[in-house]
Amino acid sequence: SLVAAVDRLKDTFCRQHALDLIFTEEGDSSLTADMYINMDKNVEELASLPSPIFQELFVKLNRMASLTADMFAGRERFATLLSMRLTETVILWLSEDQSFWDDIEEGPRPLGPMGLQQFYLDIKFVSCFAAQGRYLSRNLNRVLNEIINKAVQAFSSTGMDPDRVLPEDEWFIEVCHEAMERLSGKPKAIDGDRELNSPTASGSAQSISSVRSHGST
Repeated sequence: SLVAAVDRLKDTFCRQHALDLIFTEEGDSSLTADMYINMDKNVEELASLPSPIFQELFVKLNRMASLTADMFAGRERFATLLSMRLTETVILWLSEDQSFWDDIEEGPRPLGPMGLQQFYLDIKFVSCFAAQGRYLSRNLNRVLNEIINKAVQAFSSTGMDPDRVLPEDEWFIEVCHEAMERLSGKPKAIDGDRELNSPTASGSAQSISSVRSHGST
């Protein structure tokens, strides 16, 4: 049927774009556990931007939304579904990448405070832009929470307390919104009002925050 054909096309499109994001032309992964584990050797202060792969995902989604809005005028739902499918494809890949989690959970070097902060920021960034774009599906939100939970538990297993090294959620949300403004070329909101209290932003923040609070139990 036409619906099935369109679904297959969406899957192929999203899989190809996800692979382009995740792998370099040489076939190396742009999303590895070492990205986060090595941060505690090289970084001395809190990250103020999401990792490049997640910045690139946001820019790609923005560009895709503009294109589909032009090509499928009046079919905004199609554009939203495409954005949701691409985001889910990337996040599910991360969730199911066994080598990534083996390194995080059982690797020779543990995930340190800076690495956890960056990882938390990256996942929070996906949650924030998906909520803003209205494609934070229940499934995507669940997987994001599971990913955060796994990282927090891996960090806790080293004997460190994640709540002592992670800033308040408001800080993460502010950094995410600043990154979205910068990457989308939009001017900064007056008086720093970035709609942090909008239902979608606060809802996604709360869901991840609650995982953090109970991640070590």
